[in-house]
Amino acid sequence: MLFRILLVLILATVGEIYVLVKVGSLIGALNTVAILILMGFAGAYLARLQGRYALARIGDNLRDGRMPPEELVDALLILAAGILLLLPGFISDLAALILLVPPARELVKKPIMDRIRLWIMTHRVHINYRP
Repeated sequence: MLFRILLVLILATVGEIYVLVKVGSLIGALNTVAILILMGFAGAYLARLQGRYALARIGDNLRDGRMPPEELVDALLILAAGILLLLPGFISDLAALILLVPPARELVKKPIMDRIRLWIMTHRVHINYRP
């Protein structure tokens, strides 16, 4: 597992550098940096809006006595998008922006929810509650 994570990090870094160099050679270094900064600000604004909305939905569900599993996964994906926005590069910014758009986030959220449901069904935990 550690090897896979390390491999993904190395490949992502190489990919980011490759795209930065290619874009920089096409439009210039200053324009490349300006686009990255603008994407970062736009993404941060969108992450803030989506994060507030997700937290409000979590609060609404909890107040109504319902568990908010999908809203929690939404919040986790928005947090992941925020972390991706901190990384310099076009690939990570694009991935972050995809996670911040609700219809696109649904495409990522569904497989995650399916895996969580499968894990819960196969790893039932019995809690003995004694008041």
